[in-house]
Amino acid sequence: MTSTPVGMRCPECARERTRVTTGTAAFGRAGAIPVTYFLIAANVVVYLLEIGTGSGGLGGSGRMIFDYGLNAQLVASGDWYRIVTSGFLHANLVHILFNMYFLYILGQLLEPALGSVRFTALYFASLLAGSLGVIVLEPNTFAVGASGAIFGLLAAAFVVARGRRVDVIATQLGILLVINLALSFGIAHIAIGAHLFGAACGALCGLLIVAGDREILGRNRVPIEVAAISALGVAAAALGIALA
Repeated sequence: MTSTPVGMRCPECARERTRVTTGTAAFGRAGAIPVTYFLIAANVVVYLLEIGTGSGGLGGSGRMIFDYGLNAQLVASGDWYRIVTSGFLHANLVHILFNMYFLYILGQLLEPALGSVRFTALYFASLLAGSLGVIVLEPNTFAVGASGAIFGLLAAAFVVARGRRVDVIATQLGILLVINLALSFGIAHIAIGAHLFGAACGALCGLLIVAGDREILGRNRVPIEVAAISALGVAAAALGIALA
């Protein structure tokens, strides 16, 4: 027998080492995040174009805001593309910095864990659901920003972390989600509909992914998850256009 800090153990047991997995490694796996970088780059390029046309930094006004921002009446008149383009516009520097910071953090967590295809489907489904929320709850406003997609990523990350029993990360994400939803109601000029509907869509997508983890969707789970998440996005877009 061998003396160890936890008592007497046989030589074979004393040589064993317990593998402990914590943090993001337990959530998924480390890896490249090409889609996250592409989305950040796209948002930054569009914001630079806003500045060039006198929109960015002017408190949500300017040519590009009015040409491509989300407004229910203009969507109803045929500008359906606004439900997508509005998600790449930002009202000012603080707005885009806040959203891109969260996109980078959540992208590091989710894209390696889900893969780029599922991550992309999740992002755009949440973006479209956020646009639906604006049309339903705030039809008379001009809304811009990636917040609907960001809230979708945050809610999905929380659900997936809980499903995979990474309780430390899940708790942190849950607190962050609750705080940001509370701030949505406490700060003026925030698209509450985008935050609520984006988060709801992200949570649903997270549940689909957890169902796949538990083999409820069968062995060929990833294509089914991508199709289901994409269907949520298409349904949100169609419903938004119909209700505008």
